[in-house]
Amino acid sequence: MRMSRNTPRAHPRPSRWRGAGLVLAVGALLAGLLSACGSTEPRNLLDSVRDGSVVLGVKFDQPGLGLYEPDGNVTGFDASVATYVVNHIADDLGVAHPEITWRETPSARREAMIDNGEVDLIAATYSINASRSKKVSFGGPYLQTYQGLMVRADDNSIDELTDLDNGKKLCSVTGSTSAQNVKAQLPTVQLQEYDSYSACVEALRRGKVDALTTDEAILAGYANFWKDEFKLVEMTYLKDACVKDALKSAGSPFSTERYGIGVALGDQASVDAINKALDTMLTPVEGAESPWNADLREALGDKYVDDIIARADRPGSKFPYKPDPGDLEFLDSPSKPCPPGLE
Repeated sequence: MRMSRNTPRAHPRPSRWRGAGLVLAVGALLAGLLSACGSTEPRNLLDSVRDGSVVLGVKFDQPGLGLYEPDGNVTGFDASVATYVVNHIADDLGVAHPEITWRETPSARREAMIDNGEVDLIAATYSINASRSKKVSFGGPYLQTYQGLMVRADDNSIDELTDLDNGKKLCSVTGSTSAQNVKAQLPTVQLQEYDSYSACVEALRRGKVDALTTDEAILAGYANFWKDEFKLVEMTYLKDACVKDALKSAGSPFSTERYGIGVALGDQASVDAINKALDTMLTPVEGAESPWNADLREALGDKYVDDIIARADRPGSKFPYKPDPGDLEFLDSPSKPCPPGLE
């Protein structure tokens, strides 16, 4: 795996993504070789920064968030945030910016890779939740996103969620809860499951399905990558609903995902350093927007960022825009119980 003092570059063109399969296979092979000779104890991020070399876990196949490039670089917002964080920590420690090794982190292996010392941190659409917080410690959140829909840009038949309830085909990844959330609200929608988001995107491009659902940030990455081919549709509960014994109010998001940076469980010093870096990244600089906002625009597109800012500013909005690093109170917030008789 290439070592670099890198800051993620602009997105590649679609033709480069079509050839990413070979790149991903090479990345996976190198990851396996690194794993075989790696530590079996969790790493300490601050020690690694002091030593001048860090291993950062990201996705390799998600445009706009984490996309592995043929030159060994990784582009996307997750990669930008991870790079900013380790460089900020280095500045605070008074050492040089560390050499970065990128590691692909499949969702199913994230906790194991941290626990086994294969990575110093993971920033890979890593939603903070109570279950994961028992296995790793989280800095952040650094991004708050919501479940959304993506449809073809020229398809004017789907402008809101209820338009799916008309014989439309909805795509999601096998095992994902996103499509099941929609199915619970719209029982007649036709679900089509594929083994990856990229397969869903290709099916949508070819007209085999009518919509794709997952986190808006993931969808925005694809929409920004395939310029002018897709558009996003906001998703809210159509009416009060009882989901897993919790009340979901009409107009509220289908799901709220808060992406965090995972490190070894109990490494509070690293968590504090990460949150300090994120606070700085979120702070506007004189005469310009914050580095966080600029990187989000670069990764996911001006239109998406402008849209979610406007949505957050609507009266009574239930869609906050900016995250609050270090605030994990939502992990302990009790859900509202369902009233009797509500399904």
